[in-house]
Amino acid sequence: MGGLEWGMVDRKREVELPLKWRTPDRWAGMVLEDICGLLNDHAHLEKKAAANALELLNRWPGEDPPQNWVTAMTAVAKDEAEHLAAVTRILKRRGGKLTKYHRNAYAAALRGLVRMGEGPRELVDRLLVSALIELRSCERFDVLARNCGDEKLKKLYGGLWASEHGHYLMFLGLAEDVEEKEEVEARWEEMLEAEAGIS
Repeated sequence: MGGLEWGMVDRKREVELPLKWRTPDRWAGMVLEDICGLLNDHAHLEKKAAANALELLNRWPGEDPPQNWVTAMTAVAKDEAEHLAAVTRILKRRGGKLTKYHRNAYAAALRGLVRMGEGPRELVDRLLVSALIELRSCERFDVLARNCGDEKLKKLYGGLWASEHGHYLMFLGLAEDVEEKEEVEARWEEMLEAEAGIS
């Protein structure tokens, strides 16, 4: 799941992403005007992704989670913590620092889709929201890598694509361990449609 090598990226990846709305290249131009702000935002997202995986570790509906659940969540948490460390190192080198507080309206809106208090359905939604965030990250890392003139940042974003893609697929697969595949696929389509209106 990990790995920050640009060479790992398959240029066919755009067709693999089932997003209903695409981030335009002009978005990269806007966010790259404040690289420290972009890196700070990115670092907070990696921190939240690591915390989310650790929180999901305890969400298995049965008494004892299966080993694949434990392995998957700990692997994601480790990957995201490593990404956090990499991004904060770059942020520091560029004269920035990680802020104490961070708000993300996109993630908050996605969390609003979760069917709270509905047992396995709630867990499926949490997994699918996690998959959506990783999927959108894939797409935006690609946009950044293609539009960034800084070779170090290009390598960072290009390499992170592969990791986020693996996480997105993993969360989808785990959702099918909780509910029937047909139900998960139908809910995934609903969430993809909703995400397009949130992005």
